[in-house]
Amino acid sequence: MKTKIKALLEAVQAGKITVEDALLALKKEPFEDIGYAKIDLHRSIRQGMPEVIYGAGKTAEQMIGIAGKMKLNGQNTILITRLMPTEAEKIKTVYPINYHAQAKVGIIGPVPDADGLGKVVVATGGTIDIPVAEEAALTAEVHGNEVVRLYDVGVAGLHRLLAHLDEIMSASVIVAIAGMEGALASVIAGLADCPVIAVPTSGGYGASFHGLSALLSMLNSCAGGVSVVNIDNGFGAGYLASMINHMGAK
Repeated sequence: MKTKIKALLEAVQAGKITVEDALLALKKEPFEDIGYAKIDLHRSIRQGMPEVIYGAGKTAEQMIGIAGKMKLNGQNTILITRLMPTEAEKIKTVYPINYHAQAKVGIIGPVPDADGLGKVVVATGGTIDIPVAEEAALTAEVHGNEVVRLYDVGVAGLHRLLAHLDEIMSASVIVAIAGMEGALASVIAGLADCPVIAVPTSGGYGASFHGLSALLSMLNSCAGGVSVVNIDNGFGAGYLASMINHMGAK
């Protein structure tokens, strides 16, 4: 995945656009203030990935307004996270949206072809973790990654995970998602030769403290190469996985 600024400079070098046109593109307002939101229009230039709409707390009308400005500024694919079904139905009356109810994720526009270095593996300890995993997987796919899903491969039945050693060994980055004691991330990190992003989930019995137990276990992992995001933060894990899987673009 090339950042827009690199693609712009390459277009100048190839004579496809003039220096003046490139300068104009860079000088355009870096954000647009529409009253209830300040839309970051330069994020894809700075980071290679455009702004994402966080749906929680926003009305459908607000999200429609934000999406409209994004589309006017050339953003073809728009990701909306934590989107409730009722709001998704309202957005659908204005923009075609592919809504994934389990992950509470909406996607306006096409999912781009994968252009990362390799594959992103998303693994869960149990079925209860799948909503968080789908948020991570869809986030990674929208940002141009091939995703392999390994669900319900937790340490309560380790043979289930070991049956997928080929996928684990060939991954560029792995997202390990688990609640309870959160041991999955440590086990995977002990097998894999790539970065592991651990996501604690809020599922589990009382002493799991709504994911705090898994969070602390993952932070205290004795396996190397483990980073940890916040409880239930599938989006953050998928976004970071995409950044790692596109390091070759730099």
